[in-house]
Amino acid sequence: MGNETGRVEAFSDGVFAVIITILVLELKVPEETGSDFWHGVREQWPHYAAYVVSFLIIGVMWVNHHTIFSHLKKIDRPLLFLNLLVLMVVSVVPYTTNVLAEHLMEEDGSANAAAVLYSAVTVAYALAFLAFWWYVTRVGHLFHERVDKEGARATRVRFGLGAIAYPLTVLLAFYSATLTLVAHFLVAIYYAANQIPIPLVVEEERLESASDIRK
Repeated sequence: MGNETGRVEAFSDGVFAVIITILVLELKVPEETGSDFWHGVREQWPHYAAYVVSFLIIGVMWVNHHTIFSHLKKIDRPLLFLNLLVLMVVSVVPYTTNVLAEHLMEEDGSANAAAVLYSAVTVAYALAFLAFWWYVTRVGHLFHERVDKEGARATRVRFGLGAIAYPLTVLLAFYSATLTLVAHFLVAIYYAANQIPIPLVVEEERLESASDIRK
């Protein structure tokens, strides 16, 4: 089962790598030449801004995903499908990033619609990841022995903050697409700087538990 866990994580890492690669491929080459070249570069700032924000979001997703798998000793069939659900949602991010970048500066309402789409996908991801984490912590049978299962279960609320923050960005998208992108950047920075540690059992407690089992 340990090898199976490694295979699932390796497959997931590959998907994340492809997603990030597609993300950078969406950056456009300026059509302007000569003295207008730098003007063309500046005109594409929505693409650069959307790329930075989405790269940070996906990076934080990968870090959280890796952290969870580093605490698992085995996997089961439901977790495989929940992991696929997470990857399915994440793989849409390059598309929504490009849509938002293309329409960010338009004033006919399409910018707001693009921001709503972008935020809606992050809501879907937050819910998918929350379902993934709730299943892992529900019984705790997939964790390594050193993981404090009750402590891990107590982190559910903080893991679920995205399910509250991201719907708020959907509402903000109806007001301003640019502010919505800024809000996603701030949420990603929060999660990057405030990682949720999965608590481990103190060594003495683990030894006492092992002793009780032998008795």
